[in-house]
Amino acid sequence: MTTLGKAALIAVLAYTGVMLAMYLLQRSLQYFPQDKGLSPEAIGLSGVTVHRLATPDGERIVTWYVAAKAGRPTILYFHGNAGEIGDRPNRFRYYAERGFGLLYVSYRGYGGSTGRITERGLVTDAVTAYDWLIAQGVAHAQIALVGESLGTGVAVQLAAQKPVGAVALEAPYTSTADIAASIYWWLPVRLLMKDQFRSTDHISAVTAPLLIIHGAADTIVPARYGKALFAAANEPKELAIIEGFGHDVLFEEATWAKEVEFFDRVIE
Repeated sequence: MTTLGKAALIAVLAYTGVMLAMYLLQRSLQYFPQDKGLSPEAIGLSGVTVHRLATPDGERIVTWYVAAKAGRPTILYFHGNAGEIGDRPNRFRYYAERGFGLLYVSYRGYGGSTGRITERGLVTDAVTAYDWLIAQGVAHAQIALVGESLGTGVAVQLAAQKPVGAVALEAPYTSTADIAASIYWWLPVRLLMKDQFRSTDHISAVTAPLLIIHGAADTIVPARYGKALFAAANEPKELAIIEGFGHDVLFEEATWAKEVEFFDRVIE
């Protein structure tokens, strides 16, 4: 074998090895869960009840719940791919102080919940939480979904399956495969990726009023993805591109205020 041929073989073997490693390790690159053992009281939240919900596939997911004030909607909230629900007390407090009911869902594999993280599993967790709210007497028209980053894909799939009053998506994507393919452009990502959260395949089944909020300078989930998902969505829908913010728009009180105003306007 010539020197050039050996070099080509080494390159092919190295590339194949990288592909195999990426395939085997992909979920550790996609999800960044934490379990700090935080309770609502430990982070300054009061009046919150903790429930462990049994999923149809045998897992137990942790939820934090506060009931809505009379006549107010209940927000079913799906967090992003990093940390846990205990990292997000200010958002919880903001919604609750305005009379909204709130159910924080800790996905399987996150913050006290059992199980292994997969796309199918996260959607199962979402359906389990929704069904629990219905069992508590919350009308489906009074349920508002909020999805943050990764959680937007969960919210879209839930809203495509179940009737809800409204949906708000913060920094959504067309699919996580699109995001990964832009980062790992040198790999056949769409062939390798297991959890693709193809929101564009589900958004057409969402008929509830929709709000999409995106930071104009977002480099983690660029705003073009939010705009593309918005274009594929049904009416009624609203798009807010926030100048001067990137992915940190998720943690801004102005974002939560825009959602509250939207829910107050579209949910009877």
